[in-house]
Amino acid sequence: MREEFQADLNEVSRLLVTMAEAVRAAMRKATTALLTADLKAAQSVIERDAEVDEIYKQVETKVADTIARQAPVASDLRMVITALHISADLERMGDLAEHVAKTAQRRHPSPAVPAELRPVFKGMAEVADRMAEQITDLLAKPNSELAAQLDQADDEVDELERQLFKILLDDDWPYGAETAIDGALLGRFYERYADHVVNIGEQLVFLITAERVTDQS
Repeated sequence: MREEFQADLNEVSRLLVTMAEAVRAAMRKATTALLTADLKAAQSVIERDAEVDEIYKQVETKVADTIARQAPVASDLRMVITALHISADLERMGDLAEHVAKTAQRRHPSPAVPAELRPVFKGMAEVADRMAEQITDLLAKPNSELAAQLDQADDEVDELERQLFKILLDDDWPYGAETAIDGALLGRFYERYADHVVNIGEQLVFLITAERVTDQS
């Protein structure tokens, strides 16, 4: 029975890593669409979001099946419930990448963001991608210390979002309300993407240590 349970956990872990890789690739491609007005890239992200949703359903089904068959307790139960929370965060990250892609698609053939905003979004995307890479590695090989450090990168995204709003709210902003609203929403998409990575890191810390991460701010 224990071997069967471990096999179930291994399959769930594999699915989570696959999801993490997919949502990282999705946001990278969505950023390309955003910054270069690449319609094909935007459409690809939108179309492939269904694949992430399907993996999410597979995780839900596998977790429910494991609980029903194995009746896990204590730390074993923590493992499968944590996996469910992580998959929900990953699914949402895929949705956020899709939102970025849809903004690029809607504005095509014009660039979705003006030149003044591109350095900020490029910076947000680079940090978000680095975080997504780290969480993919941590899902494959959990490490509580490294997982707990993800909020430091999240602070970088928050600072870039503050820079974004300074530009958008400047009295000399020349592009009108619609572009400003798009910019604000896009900033929020990247900021929330990074937040979900931090959430996953906190879930991994809890999985390893059985202790919840507390907000020190």
